[in-house]
Parts: sequence; structure tokens; C-alpha cells
Amino acid sequence: MRLAGPLRIVVLVLSVGLTWILVSILFGRPGSGFPRIQQLFASPENSVTAEPRARKYKCGLPQPCPEEHLAFRMVSGAANVIGPKICLEDKMLMSSVKDNVGRGLNVALVNGVSGELIEARAFDMWAGDVNDLLKFIRPLHEGTLVFVASYDDPATKMNEETRKLFSDLGSKNVKDLAFRDSWVFVGAKGVQNKSPFEQHVKNSRHTNKYEGWPEALEMEGCIPRRTTAS
Repeated sequence: MRLAGPLRIVVLVLSVGLTWILVSILFGRPGSGFPRIQQLFASPENSVTAEPRARKYKCGLPQPCPEEHLAFRMVSGAANVIGPKICLEDKMLMSSVKDNVGRGLNVALVNGVSGELIEARAFDMWAGDVNDLLKFIRPLHEGTLVFVASYDDPATKMNEETRKLFSDLGSKNVKDLAFRDSWVFVGAKGVQNKSPFEQHVKNSRHTNKYEGWPEALEMEGCIPRRTTAS
């Protein structure tokens, strides 16, 4: 019976200690890593929220394309070091990772109705045979979309027929394309007007970003699907 008093004191001290620890955990104290219960009841205007990430759409576009349009993004090669990229509807058609790009012109043919890749090839315009490129683009069917990205030298082997074929696809700059220019272009077989999807930078000491090469070009947008493709 003499121990009853001390035991009560010990129990009381333990109870107070456990209560203090529990309150500290629930309500948080400076340096505590535990979530504070006040945050559960905090008003929205008083709570701090993280900045929402900017949403990216197909091929990294900042905005979605309208219905019946194809989203694309393409980048020309940087000097002779970094290869070009051609993305369509979130599918990478050509890139160094896919190991299907090369010096010269990188060309992807796409069904303008379905958006499906028909064929993609690189054509060396410095040491290659321009007839390989001509055989590739001469027999295009109506409605075929043509994506072109330069890498290193896109023009040394170009002849008048090559320039005319690209001009007929909607290019307005191919007639001036020269040694080590940067060029990205999207055209179509049967287009009636000049394509709005084209960029061209001349290789000159006034525009060169790299020694001997102009800057790489980047272009993105939404292409209306063709109504027919044969």
C-alpha cells in the first residue's frame, strides 16, 4: 500500500508525457517532419499550392491541334554534330535515336489522310547520287505529305529538276537553297499554293551560329488532313 502513491505519480507523469508527445506530433512543432493537422482544415486561400506544370500536347506542342489536323514538330540538324528530328502525332519518324537520319536531306513521306508513315530516308547531298532522291519523290501520290529536314549540306547535289519537284510541293525557298543552309519544310503532292510550313536560313558569316554552319531551325504546327490520298 505504501507503493500506491509513488505508482500514481509515475502513471501521471507517463500520461502527461505521452499526451505531450501526441499533441506535438499532431499539431507539429518547429523542425518536426510530421504533417500538421491544421493543414487538413486550412482554408484554400491560406494554403500554398505548387505551380501547375504547363501541359504539353502531341509532339510537345503548347496547344492541341483542332480536329482533322495533324500535330508535328521538326528540327533541322545542328552543324554536322546533332542530327535532325521529325515528330508527327507524337510519333518520332526520324531521329538520331532511331538511327535513320544522315547528312543531306532527311525526308519522311506520310499518308495525308491517315497520318501514317509511308517511308523515311536520308539522302546525302554532298557525296551521294541525286537520282536516288528523284526516284523517291517523283512518283508521289496525290495527298502525300512530305517532311524535309536538312543536316550539314542539303544542296550541293541539287539540280533544277529537284528544285522544281520541291517547288511543286509548295516550297518557295528551295530555289535559293545552297551549301550548308538550314532548311525545314512540309509540303504535299497536289498543293495549290505555297506551303506555310517552311523555314530557311542562309549559310553566311552574318547568320552562322556555329563556325561554318548556320543555326538549327525548329518548326511546329498543325497540318490539315488531306481529304484524299491515293
